[in-house]
Amino acid sequence: MSLDARLLSMLVCPVCKGPLKAGQHAGQQELVCPADHLAFAVRDGIAIMLEAEARPLTHADEPA
Repeated sequence: MSLDARLLSMLVCPVCKGPLKAGQHAGQQELVCPADHLAFAVRDGIAIMLEAEARPLTHADEPA
């Protein structure tokens, strides 16, 4: 299940209030904040927008 594009356009990073991008990691959907280098999991179509639950991005996660 993927997030609706309209919903994605309304969501912002809870840390910096910047825009999020849809992404994938290990087959799981997530929302990525490029400014803070954090990825927020999407579980059962629900974005987990807690900073404590966010996955820090590594250099391998970032586009070349």
